[in-house]
Amino acid sequence: MNELKSILKKIQAKELTLKQAEKRVTNHFFSDTGSVKIDRNRKNRCGCAEVIYCPGKTPTQLKKAASQIINDGLNLMATKATPEDFEAIKDLDSRIEYSSTASMIYFEQRKIQKVGKVVVVSAGSADTKVAEEAALTSQLNGSDVQRIYDAGVAGIHRLLYFKEDLAKAKVVVAVAGMEGALPSVVGGLVAAPVIAVPTSVGYGASFKGLSAMLTMLNSCAPNVSVVNIDNGFGAGYVAALINKQGSQTKNVKRKVKNEEAKLKNKTTNG
Repeated sequence: MNELKSILKKIQAKELTLKQAEKRVTNHFFSDTGSVKIDRNRKNRCGCAEVIYCPGKTPTQLKKAASQIINDGLNLMATKATPEDFEAIKDLDSRIEYSSTASMIYFEQRKIQKVGKVVVVSAGSADTKVAEEAALTSQLNGSDVQRIYDAGVAGIHRLLYFKEDLAKAKVVVAVAGMEGALPSVVGGLVAAPVIAVPTSVGYGASFKGLSAMLTMLNSCAPNVSVVNIDNGFGAGYVAALINKQGSQTKNVKRKVKNEEAKLKNKTTNG
């Protein structure tokens, strides 16, 4: 926004023509490196910088995109990344990390205070990759994240062991393949939004996650909503948004309560 104000002042002072200003404003909102155009203003609009989806991109495209994000001082996230993708961009900064479990490249150069509580729970260990993508995404977007993995309904006592932890969550991300029953069970235990993530884990009749997705879409628990198959990133991102808003509301209420207490004390003492 400071850069935009500077451009407007220069127009007013007749130091820039409209054509020159138009070019600068365009560059302010996105950088054009040919086949890669990075949305530089997404952090201001949406609360999170643009995230790179790696499949289909060449090493050169990945490096250009990552370089622009880092140079803008933003946090880097690249999803569905392979070790080869990491090799293509790791030389940009020695602090860039790669999670083979989440298949994600990340660099949190702007440390974000972790607030609220997002619980990511998975049904089986085979769902861990998608669950970890959700957990890491939510964490990098400012959420305090708790992971509860391999706690599916086939051994429901494992899930019930964490009942108190689930009850404290502002948002729960429930990740499951096979028949996809986990989100409905979790939905019946908590007073928080439950984001269901179907995974492509299961035998033939699971239809690579379609069966789990249909189960989740037909959940009788009214606090359950569903993202696409294997979309851990989408679930983690939305969970972070909900969690952040809930935390901001809580902070505002706390401030109001503190101000009311100060006013009451002042009136009493006065």
